[in-house]
Amino acid sequence: MKRKLWISLFFAVINLLVAAQTISPAPKPNLSLTADLSSIQQPLSKIFLSYYNTSTKFRFNDSVDLRNSKTAIFQLNLTEPILAQLRVVPDRTGDTSRRARQASARDFLSVYLEAGKITVLAKDSLSNSTITGSKSHDLYAGLKAKVAVYDPSFTALYAKYSDARKSKSPTDQIEQSIDSLDNLVKEKVYLGFLKAPATKNSPVAIYALTQYAGYAINPVKAEPVFKQLGPVPRNLPSGKIFEERIALAKKLEIGQYAIPFSQADTAGKIFSLASLKGKVVLVDFWASWCGPCRAENPNVVKAFYTYKDKGFTVLGVSLDQPGAKERWMKAIHDDGLAWNHVSDLKYWDNEVSKAYGIQAIPQNYLLDNEGKIIGKNLRGEALQIFLKNLFETSGSTN
Repeated sequence: MKRKLWISLFFAVINLLVAAQTISPAPKPNLSLTADLSSIQQPLSKIFLSYYNTSTKFRFNDSVDLRNSKTAIFQLNLTEPILAQLRVVPDRTGDTSRRARQASARDFLSVYLEAGKITVLAKDSLSNSTITGSKSHDLYAGLKAKVAVYDPSFTALYAKYSDARKSKSPTDQIEQSIDSLDNLVKEKVYLGFLKAPATKNSPVAIYALTQYAGYAINPVKAEPVFKQLGPVPRNLPSGKIFEERIALAKKLEIGQYAIPFSQADTAGKIFSLASLKGKVVLVDFWASWCGPCRAENPNVVKAFYTYKDKGFTVLGVSLDQPGAKERWMKAIHDDGLAWNHVSDLKYWDNEVSKAYGIQAIPQNYLLDNEGKIIGKNLRGEALQIFLKNLFETSGSTN
């Protein structure tokens, strides 16, 4: 018996050694990023580097202590060029004031990373830096400079919007002006970049395309632009992901049947979209932490009570965070959302939102009584007008 046990242990160890030898070594770094912050006069505590790779769902976060040296070096392995953020934290030991926290949040820099050697040379702050060694960043910086021309106009419109909100005045016209200006930037700046022979084959083209397409992709507009890009961006991991987003958007076009789903409601019981067949349903993606969602809720409440007796209802899909069920339920109560709600409390990993390709909230889909999509992203007065035409002009769809 002891001999058999010894033999079994022997072969187990051999198998472990063989398995260890076959494990692939960690990929070698293909990027060395140096941040020289020696020109910044104030004491510094740390510098943080972060990025989110949408193609691999990989969130990268790293930091370097700056208390002994104001030069930081990051060694990275990139699968493709990617936009990252650098942020420095001043060394304010013992200072927990609001000013200190604001200073920590202010000094940041976006940099387009790619394989090679990249240097960030700060002047009087990290946000005021010279970046060398990244052709992708040079293209990105040129693109952002063209967008910045419109910043004063956006700032003025957002200020008007904020004032209108505070005084509880109508904001529909201001929102339309913001949308019009946003569309102008998309057509003139981003589409221009995507069509230019010198830039349409750049890795930065995928970034420009995501800005042009927006969070809710219109495949009729986005697909032709994607297809005319060069082979470099189309074959990047992020390019493949964008192609998949186009395919999903086609499945969620007006006239298509909504993707069926089931999820736990506030009582923990499974609730299905199919159970609402026969009603006109607004599938509303939102969250208790989402300011714009909460601001839109009174409009949805108005629509619900106006047309609920004519066959209209709402199904809320919340992207609330793990452990935040009480906040979710409190928001439902506080905002008077008297309809069915579901969530798996997985934040942006909510299974329903992933099935629908949700990249930002609020978003919604309006379904007819057969479950076909008849409207998308109807907010403000647009929702009221659409439902009025549906129920009062054409009559109830039941």
